[in-house]
Amino acid sequence: MNLYYSPGACSLAPHIVMRGAGFPVELNRVDLKAKQFEGGDYKTVNGKGYVPALRLDDGSVLTEAPVVMQYLADQKPDSGLAPKAGSMERYRLQEWLNFITSELHKGMGNFFNPALTEDWRKAVTDRLSLRMDWLAKQLEGRNYLMGDKFTVGDGYLFVIL
Repeated sequence: MNLYYSPGACSLAPHIVMRGAGFPVELNRVDLKAKQFEGGDYKTVNGKGYVPALRLDDGSVLTEAPVVMQYLADQKPDSGLAPKAGSMERYRLQEWLNFITSELHKGMGNFFNPALTEDWRKAVTDRLSLRMDWLAKQLEGRNYLMGDKFTVGDGYLFVIL
């Protein structure tokens, strides 16, 4: 498998999962501004132009960190990186992954926008503060998002925070 990544990006989350689960992986560093990697035009790999992208051995490509991480967890179900597909616990993990994506990751991305104004910064900070307060309450008494076991959600949350 080939993982397309960029330093400082959310592609670190599937990289953590791959290394932790012992997947053999070839890393391909992407220049996100130029949309290039050592093999050429990155948009030929992922037309969206951002990371991560995971090229599977059959040549197909998966994108979006939560999808890539769930795919990886499903390849090694005994790893415990994700609950069994179709179980209520798996849906709880998907709730977490969606919360991290939509309420934290997307919000924090604003801080990297060169057009960010002070008013915009305050609005984003206020909104993220509400989300962080809620998150802190959910984590009270827990070691990990899903309780006492590390899952792909924890890797993703770590990277985003």
